[in-house]
Amino acid sequence: MLTLAEEILLLVLDDESGKFIHVPEHSFRYALSGAVLMDLAFLGKIDADPDTLFVIDSKPTNDEILDTLLKPLSESNEQRDCSYWVQYFGRDAFKIQNLALQRLCDSGILTREDKLILWMFKSRRYPIRDGFAEKEVKQRIMTLLFNEDIPDPRDIAIVGLADACRLFERIFSRPEYEKVKDRIAEIGKLELISQSLSKVVREIEFQLAQATAIGPM
Repeated sequence: MLTLAEEILLLVLDDESGKFIHVPEHSFRYALSGAVLMDLAFLGKIDADPDTLFVIDSKPTNDEILDTLLKPLSESNEQRDCSYWVQYFGRDAFKIQNLALQRLCDSGILTREDKLILWMFKSRRYPIRDGFAEKEVKQRIMTLLFNEDIPDPRDIAIVGLADACRLFERIFSRPEYEKVKDRIAEIGKLELISQSLSKVVREIEFQLAQATAIGPM
């Protein structure tokens, strides 16, 4: 089974170009950190209430990505909520992304191509080698959004994460997005970490917008 971070990466990968769909960088970083936290929750390693995210089982998972986050969570003496940890681990999102991409390549789902443009700038593409896994992720989520089926916990997590990084606004045309946005919001409310993630991203975007409007002092 793919991790949530791997599934998020497959969702933002353009089928034809092998490049990632553009999403706000801070949103994407928090989506990846939220994905790993959710995987830890599904494994019974962590849980959360509205005020605190806490460790239930600190035993290593033997998964490099998950244990990178589980260790500081286990060692923390402070009580912190989901929003804090989503932002904290967002700083390591580049590492999470690289590890997840390498895993997708090692498993034969993606390949990696590096090219030099103008002999100076490196361009990296990730063409799909095994289209089934990538298409299964996208088709599963698209089908869920256009029907009234009860989602399973992992799909709730994927929808909440994708919504937080505004992926659906880029996948769908405007009319299509209008049809499913209420369904997206409905599904996103079913998972605590998804709610916290969305709140964090929206607050940061508001702060950035205010800073841009005020301009430099």
